[in-house]
Amino acid sequence: MTTSTIEGRDPTVRNVVLLAICQALAMTGMSVNMTVTALVGQQLASDPAWSTVPLALQFTATMATTLPASFLMRKIGRRGGFAVGITIGIFGALLAYHGIFERSFAIFAAGSMMIGCFQGFAVFYRHAAADTASAAFRSKAISLVLAGGVFAAIVGPELSKWSYDLFTPVLYAGCFIVVACVQALSFAFLYFVHIPPARHAPDSPNIRPLSVIVRQPTFIVAAVGAMIGYGVMSFVMTATPLAIVGCGYEFRDAAFVIQWHVLAMYAPSFFTGSLIQRFGVRQVMMTGAVILVGAALVNISGLEIERFWLGLVMLGVGWNFMFVGGTSLLAECHSPEERAKVQGLNDFLVFGTVTVSSFASGALLNAFGWNAVNYGVLPLLAIAGSVIAVALWRQRSPV
Repeated sequence: MTTSTIEGRDPTVRNVVLLAICQALAMTGMSVNMTVTALVGQQLASDPAWSTVPLALQFTATMATTLPASFLMRKIGRRGGFAVGITIGIFGALLAYHGIFERSFAIFAAGSMMIGCFQGFAVFYRHAAADTASAAFRSKAISLVLAGGVFAAIVGPELSKWSYDLFTPVLYAGCFIVVACVQALSFAFLYFVHIPPARHAPDSPNIRPLSVIVRQPTFIVAAVGAMIGYGVMSFVMTATPLAIVGCGYEFRDAAFVIQWHVLAMYAPSFFTGSLIQRFGVRQVMMTGAVILVGAALVNISGLEIERFWLGLVMLGVGWNFMFVGGTSLLAECHSPEERAKVQGLNDFLVFGTVTVSSFASGALLNAFGWNAVNYGVLPLLAIAGSVIAVALWRQRSPV
């Protein structure tokens, strides 16, 4: 039976489409947020080195939310969990809006953390697709859900450019009204998502302790690839709007670069699943690591806006290959009974790495400049490449 036939009969395709729309709306809000949060931080902070702290706190909240969100969804279902997350995100965006008007760094940071909590729920859209898809359709289901970010790439930065001066002379406040409105739209589509609750057997012999699961070579490759891929992407992307504006370019230039970056993050998702099926997940992840090295080298080579653009496009493609690959590989590491704790742990590790990278990014940029940010990711990519290379070697070695 061909892959297309399997996909055509897969009853989860409808869910995947709805989840892709929800992902698109979530990422549209996050695209606006990523474009302006560091700039708002710079505007409100007493020290430029603190510019990326609100964004770093956002990732901290995402990291802290992933495990509770996973277990909450296990108890009340995916749809109920996503509804809780969206509600938190709407209130967070409104609080960030209030913080900008009050010129309060603390209030804005609190709103940013609530948006991060929402993201801690939204990251499970891809897992929800993987959970219900057949084995043959799983990698494509994950890719298609992430492909909802293509909409975000096109619409998000345009909304940020339209709304950043909506309440002049108070800049950027309008962006967070947009974030709240976009997230509210998600409820209309979430209502039609129907994911059967997972059957749990607490005493099943299939449930292994995490200490056993995390020692699997497959889990190590999946987690390390996703952690470093996402961490490197966040580290460079967080500093990018600050670096562009710091070089004398306009906000619209920064929004343009971020727009293409987000497009490059998600557009490959239309074919990443097919590449994984044809060439193998580890090969695709290794390609992603190489592309990320190339992105850093392009960024180091000059400060022209064209180099920012090319470097961030490559950064997005490399992230996609490593993250989609890591998510696909993770699904091979656990039984249905182990799903909640393994997915929660994986995303905790991923966003823990992102949190550290976001805190470090602004300080490193402020202290040592743009090149230092890009040199800083090369050792991490060497580690990821080595782990994936060992896995490829083992895969090809005779038993």
